[in-house]
Amino acid sequence: MRGPQRPGPCADGDPPLELTAFVGRTAELGGLAEAMASARLVTVTGAGGVGKSRLALRAAVRAAAGDGVSRVELAPVRDPLFVEYAVAEALGLTDHTTRPLRESLLGHLAGRRFLLVLDGFEHLVDACAELVAELLRRLPELRVLAVGRRPLGLAGERLFPLAPLGTDEAVELFADRARQHGAAVDDCPAVRELCLRLEGIPLAVELAAGRLRALSPAQLLERLDDRFRLLTGGGRDALPRHRTLRTAIGWSHELCTPAERLLWARLSVFAGTFDLDAAEYVCSGDGLPAEDVLDVLSELLAQSLVTREETATGPRYRMLDTVRAYGADWLEAAGDTARLRRRHRDWCLGLATMCELDWFSPRQREVAARVEAELPNLRGALEFCLTEPQEAHLGQYLAGSLWFCWAGCGRLSEGRRWLERSVELESGYERSRLKALWVLGYVAILQGDTVPALAALRECREQAERVADGTAVAYAEHRTGCLALVTDDMARAERLLRSALGRYQEIGELNSNVLMSQVELAMARAFQGDLADAVRLCEDVRRVCEDHGEHWARSYALYVLAYASWRDGDQRRARELLVDCLGNAHAFRDLLGSVLSLELLALVTASQGDPAEAAVLQGAAGRLWPSVGLPLFGSVHYNAPHELCEAAARRALGDGRYEELLGEGARLDRDAAVARALAHDGVRPAHGVPGPRGPVPHARGEAGKREPAASRTRKGGEAAGGVPTP
Repeated sequence: MRGPQRPGPCADGDPPLELTAFVGRTAELGGLAEAMASARLVTVTGAGGVGKSRLALRAAVRAAAGDGVSRVELAPVRDPLFVEYAVAEALGLTDHTTRPLRESLLGHLAGRRFLLVLDGFEHLVDACAELVAELLRRLPELRVLAVGRRPLGLAGERLFPLAPLGTDEAVELFADRARQHGAAVDDCPAVRELCLRLEGIPLAVELAAGRLRALSPAQLLERLDDRFRLLTGGGRDALPRHRTLRTAIGWSHELCTPAERLLWARLSVFAGTFDLDAAEYVCSGDGLPAEDVLDVLSELLAQSLVTREETATGPRYRMLDTVRAYGADWLEAAGDTARLRRRHRDWCLGLATMCELDWFSPRQREVAARVEAELPNLRGALEFCLTEPQEAHLGQYLAGSLWFCWAGCGRLSEGRRWLERSVELESGYERSRLKALWVLGYVAILQGDTVPALAALRECREQAERVADGTAVAYAEHRTGCLALVTDDMARAERLLRSALGRYQEIGELNSNVLMSQVELAMARAFQGDLADAVRLCEDVRRVCEDHGEHWARSYALYVLAYASWRDGDQRRARELLVDCLGNAHAFRDLLGSVLSLELLALVTASQGDPAEAAVLQGAAGRLWPSVGLPLFGSVHYNAPHELCEAAARRALGDGRYEELLGEGARLDRDAAVARALAHDGVRPAHGVPGPRGPVPHARGEAGKREPAASRTRKGGEAAGGVPTP
């Protein structure tokens, strides 16, 4: 579980907390702290732009529970079904089973004193209310701080309505933001009157301060007053507060140049953040040349209409939600929404295509970070494609092209949802649907859901043969071989995988998937006792990966090589290979690769004479397996090293001490378990477990063929990347 996190951007129109000073609100901060101390569910309500998110985040950081605080940004989420995914993502939860995500959330938070901040839920109130009600009912240590324009409407909910700033605090905020824009202002009558006319709404005050490069406070007041008089028939009657904010935004819009208004409206199609390349591609043309986008965007930044964030992938930009909604209305009024959404879709298709190619390159880790940053936009493009007529084939292509995200970056459950939706549609474009089918089969295999996996792969192969799509035939055969591997049918796995490799060579296919098929073949050979052939195959994979800068498939090849080193008695070499493997798997959020590495590291550690540390590592792996599925896939072959390690550790430690150390490992979260495993250097062999020279003995006898599971729950395992190795 992650501890208190750096707060992110705010959903109701406030700039990110870490980018702006927190001005005023001392009394409100104290009041919110008292409310949170007396109720498990507190909802901060108020109009858009009033500062709800900023106040809540400040209070959350101060009141973080013992096991931490996480903020769930819900503004970019449009589908109620993805609320739970947003929560899991904020918690850093990677669950690869086919069990309901709700159960995974409950298990992840069970017994922990935790504060969950749900920010910007008002457009998803029913889904959020239902989720929060169950979480609070079943997790007595959990507290929830909700932020939205309306209550959740739950029993026991304590409301904290947030009013605008008082005049003194509004003036202080105006002066602070003016300094950020390089202007110095005094507490003068014009500034006070301006803040009064803006009713102390922080976002409106900040937008006004963004104009101080060109206008004095007196000029700002005069122009704003003219606008208000038009709306109130010439009098000075107060507008309703929501109209005050909208009027202030509209007034800021009027002061923009035509190019700034155009970019403002077009940027509204982005969900979450975007980068300059995306803005230039999507928003240029028809009155806004691509070479002018940067200058115009800079002006919107200077006026506080857009914020800039420094991320792992470089500078990214975000339009404040209230401002974005205003731009979306203008885009709709201009009749340009559909065209801009298509351009946004085209950008996402191009991005996915480029990232799929770059996954097999030295830029693999950059691709993983880039896709993570672009997920809100990719989801928006998928939703557009799968709900608009004539777009289904593009949705299938996009869902299939993102296989590396679903399988390699820990998002199998979400990928499964998009893939199933896409293949249900008739697109008329066979190639796109065939790719979505084999990716669906792959994802289902990694989830341990063998029956749907087999159905998807059979359909893919039959249709691919009918239309003579050799590439789809190769992938369908490959993944069917993978299915045979995880169900202990080694002879069939070897036959299918060799055939698939031949097809790949025939069509000139070389990428991470192809290399994984060779690793899987090596595993089948190892399980049948031919370690030399397994090593030969994986050394070849390793060489190709290093030539191309590929890390993901390479880590699985290293795993097989480590297994072979353990079998040969070279424990030091086995540990070196596993440390490399584990570090890479963890970096990619590859839960399967991580837990398998931990399991084999436990055996290597026992073999090096440290049964106590081996027991701890087995306990840590045991905690992770429920998020993968059936431990070691219910496979006799996969389970043999685990049982050897447990038997040796129990003999050396005694049952009581072994169970105690197992429990110690089970208390480690994933980050702590990986850190501990990577820090251990091994010890000199003492009473270790020698690596067997012959076939590994199986506690339940030699493995034979197993039929695919008949239900989705029998093997509920999902892997965040790669194919099971030994």
